[in-house]
Amino acid sequence: MKITTIISFSLVIIGAIVWLLIGLFNFNLVGMIFGMGAGAMISRVIYSLVGLAGLWLIFYWVVYRPFARMD
Repeated sequence: MKITTIISFSLVIIGAIVWLLIGLFNFNLVGMIFGMGAGAMISRVIYSLVGLAGLWLIFYWVVYRPFARMD
């Protein structure tokens, strides 16, 4: 479970950087590397993995409460 969480954090950070580039510069890094347009299959896989990583982190946060104060 720890490796899944580490991979998820990495993917979400990468996804956040990609969205930052899109928001500030209108530059799609994933589209440039793996094919232009949202229809490119590898780009869709990358976006899906980032989305699944985000869902995993929500699940992890709800179940394990990693930021809860320990008394």
